[in-house]
Amino acid sequence: MIYLDHNATTPTAPAVVAAMLPVLSSVWANTSSQHGPGQDAKRVLSTARATVARVLGCKPVEVIFTSGATEANHMAVRGLLAASPSGRRRVLFSSVEHAGHLRLARALASAGVQVDFMPVLADGTLDLAATASLMGPDVALVSLMAANNETGVLMPVAQVAELAHAAGALLHVDATQWVGKLTFSFNSFGADAVSLSAHKFQGPKGVGALLLRQGVPFVPQTLGSQERGRRGGTENLAAIVGMAAALEMLGDVNVEAARQTQLRDRLESGLTAALPETHIWCQDVPRLPGTSYLRFGQLSVDVVLQRLDRLGVAASSGAACSSGGSEPSHVLNAMGVNTEDALAAVRFSLGRTTTLDDITSLLNTLPPLLKPMLHEEMPIPCAAGITAP
Repeated sequence: MIYLDHNATTPTAPAVVAAMLPVLSSVWANTSSQHGPGQDAKRVLSTARATVARVLGCKPVEVIFTSGATEANHMAVRGLLAASPSGRRRVLFSSVEHAGHLRLARALASAGVQVDFMPVLADGTLDLAATASLMGPDVALVSLMAANNETGVLMPVAQVAELAHAAGALLHVDATQWVGKLTFSFNSFGADAVSLSAHKFQGPKGVGALLLRQGVPFVPQTLGSQERGRRGGTENLAAIVGMAAALEMLGDVNVEAARQTQLRDRLESGLTAALPETHIWCQDVPRLPGTSYLRFGQLSVDVVLQRLDRLGVAASSGAACSSGGSEPSHVLNAMGVNTEDALAAVRFSLGRTTTLDDITSLLNTLPPLLKPMLHEEMPIPCAAGITAP
């Protein structure tokens, strides 16, 4: 198997599994219990929290463990909004946020919160001029992803932080795709709250964190005494230890980023050379080192994914298809891409386990399968049952 879907999830590192096993077998007591085993578990939790804080460049008190980035995103937006002054009830989201985060935006709007969307330009980058025009004294919070999960485009977090803070608003950043791939430090990121998820950097699923700047007003959304009263519920200790281990093993992310960039560029140059019909989105703007978002002419994505699966290659789609028809990626739609092109979108996302042999194998096997189809007059329609992760 050649796994090129790391933006969806990453394989759990063996060192992470090794770190979790002793906790599962021996440190299983409740961290809130006052007896000896409970206090042992509490010390393990404190050690893991200190590790997470050190690697992410924040204080241990600023780390709130969650079940993942989705919960952290919802906690941040709802908790910061609930604590905002009465005159600030407007929230800004980018138009290309993760689909789950846009559901939150719609839910807030349905509940009477004024929600506005920051648009993107045709190259996938945030429209800073339009964003600046949306700022005002009634804005409580701006919520922006650091890097897009589909295109890999990096968002101007620092500039948006300046705009938000100048308007007296707070900034929440979804750094799910950033942490583990690019240099990150909470103290220098410029945000008031940051969400992340362990399974994006070879940690376990079901655990993540919300980094909340100390002193920022926040109303807990899940009540309980855990996490200093900010997130109720017994901590998933083994998974937290696994996340700490995954962060600690990252090392110099710049070295890995350079390696993945070389592999991605090799993939893209090889595909465009063998298949001139290949179009690559966002190739000329800053993006994640391992993300390539492209289409092969207007060849439907389900056919491409089927051929890739036969070759033992895992990739993903930018379109959501169902028995009721197909819907193009909302990210490409926001960029102004037409429906036919958007329904052909394929995402390759590389990771730490991707090798040069993987890329070479793909380049040797995929073009011969697709070339005859690309020379047909009619594009093949999107089949039912293919969904985007």
